[in-house]
Amino acid sequence: ANLLQGLSSPDSAVREKAIAETEKRLREQGASREEEEEESRTTVNRTLINTSGTARPEAVDADAFLAALEKDAKERAQRRRRNEELANALKEQGNEAFRGGDFALAIQRYSEGLEKLRDKQELYTNRAQAYLKLREYDKAISDCEWALKCNKSCLKAYFLMGRAHLALQHFPEAMQCYEKMLQIDPQKENLVKDCVKQARLEEKRVRDEERAERELQAGNVAALSIQELLQRISSPGQDLLYYTGAIRLLAELVEDSTGQTFFRTNNGFSILGNEAVRGAWCAESKSPAEVGLCVSLLLLWRAACAGNEENQRLLLAQPDVGAQLAELLCSGSPQIQRETLALISLYSENETGRRLLLRLDLSRWLQLLLAFVKSTDARADGAMNILSDLTGEKRFQAQCGAMLSTGVLPLFTQLLVCARQVNQAALARGVAVLGSLCADVGLRAQLAQSRECWQACLQLLDGSSAASSPGYQQCVFAVLGLMMNMLLESNSTIQDFAVPISGKCLALLNHQDGRIVTRATGVLGCVLSASPSAVEEVVKGGVVKKMLKFLKAGGQLTSSYAIRTLSICTKSSRRAQEELLRWDKRFQVLLKVLESRDELTAGNAAFCLSQCLQLPGAASALLGSAVVPLLLRRAGGDTRRTAVRHNAAVALGRLCTAEPRHIHQLRELNGLAILNSSMKYVQSS
Repeated sequence: ANLLQGLSSPDSAVREKAIAETEKRLREQGASREEEEEESRTTVNRTLINTSGTARPEAVDADAFLAALEKDAKERAQRRRRNEELANALKEQGNEAFRGGDFALAIQRYSEGLEKLRDKQELYTNRAQAYLKLREYDKAISDCEWALKCNKSCLKAYFLMGRAHLALQHFPEAMQCYEKMLQIDPQKENLVKDCVKQARLEEKRVRDEERAERELQAGNVAALSIQELLQRISSPGQDLLYYTGAIRLLAELVEDSTGQTFFRTNNGFSILGNEAVRGAWCAESKSPAEVGLCVSLLLLWRAACAGNEENQRLLLAQPDVGAQLAELLCSGSPQIQRETLALISLYSENETGRRLLLRLDLSRWLQLLLAFVKSTDARADGAMNILSDLTGEKRFQAQCGAMLSTGVLPLFTQLLVCARQVNQAALARGVAVLGSLCADVGLRAQLAQSRECWQACLQLLDGSSAASSPGYQQCVFAVLGLMMNMLLESNSTIQDFAVPISGKCLALLNHQDGRIVTRATGVLGCVLSASPSAVEEVVKGGVVKKMLKFLKAGGQLTSSYAIRTLSICTKSSRRAQEELLRWDKRFQVLLKVLESRDELTAGNAAFCLSQCLQLPGAASALLGSAVVPLLLRRAGGDTRRTAVRHNAAVALGRLCTAEPRHIHQLRELNGLAILNSSMKYVQSS
């Protein structure tokens, strides 16, 4: 019974233990039967035979047990076939993503397939190949080892593991992998020879670089100094590894102000005059040696320019430096990208440095820096820091406009759609950067006109829920801010999207994050004026009751957005007026908002009140309240904004027209002159 329970357990470990115990019992039972048969041949069996025909209980139990075991085996075989079908389907999805260059998605699909079938070798090798593309070599090696546990003769596993070890500079391990390939399939001799040759060349390069660095650091060159190192770097005929070692040592000598000055006075910024150095710096597709040299140059220039404005100016004055920065940002080397971002940050973090950067052609920079949102390391933060520094510069805003519609917007919408697969904290900062760029009227108009941008924003909002990660909620908050900025524009695209935008924001009013609720209310206050249909939809959805709830809570910013939303709804919807009268008994909430120190908030409250006073009985409900002195205060000369005075005067006129008993209190407060002046607004309204 215990064994049967273990065989049907959902826990795989318990199930495997039960299977092992079952096999052990069966072997023991078979051995005991053989012993009994041997005994029957050599001894006289004196046991009385039971002729009643009743089977022994032990036999019945054994038969039932074997039947249950057979049934369990069939069920496990069926489950395996079903899981194998699912795993194959996920493998094909992963292959499709790999062919499309989406290696992260491919890894996800292969991982899902392995959850269905743990011993499927192809999923391990395919995932290892995707990890290689993302330069996650340790994970690739681990997957290859698992693949070999499934199939010890898997050539692909040894081949990929060899590549991963080679990338990590584990040369003996790489050679062992290639030797294993040859043992398994001697016909792969040519392929193995090429792999071994590549491994030996890479090993030689690393050893030579280490030797050159050791020689320089050990002082084999007598009295190493900045001047002598610069002379050696400028001399032709050396290999790139020699120059790389010398440049790295030079970077250590120019870290202080004295070294920076000496570097400048010895014409250190002409280092690109060496043809070999300049060739490596400007090469489009860089070899490992060229990558190492470029990283060394960037480290040198960062050390020479840190806190030194004159050196920063001289560096960007070099013809092959400023123009090459954009190319380095989009290079395929994370090392080069990381050091390039660090160098640019030296400039962007202070006003003088930003002025120097703005002399360059920065039209591609917004697109290039936004692309780092896909990075999971410090490059994303570095890129967003630079964008945040440059956003407020008018010249940068003007240059961004040239590439916004063709380069930036397609990338930006893709990032929003794939928000769950990218660095969400960096994406939120990138969205905030776009929001800040809306200060430029031209950029804001382009963004607000883009249907793709609105669709991507809505798709991101659609994925928000209480279970969303903090990073995703940051993105939602940033997107709502961007939408508020874009809604400063008025165009046909906004009119087309007004209904879905208002619907998404109405749903967000129930969000647990108060900041998101506030911004969703703000978006409603901006978008509803673009579409009467949107007003009707949100009124049906209970927006009036929601806004009254926010006004009662008393938050200043949320209250200002809420009363603006109510003013738009009551302007065009009689149902909104009726609901306001029903939920706000005797207009107690509106009267409280009329007392606000913020004139715009109080003016919108007066506007809402004037709209509701057109309903029968609304004016009578205010008898005995402080509405008359409140409106007189807003309609009088103390209010600076003309629109607020007008709204209060119209409300006062409608109040006394609908319910003349308010005139007595008005006369006592000497407000008849204001009432007379307000009549023209009542007539015009």
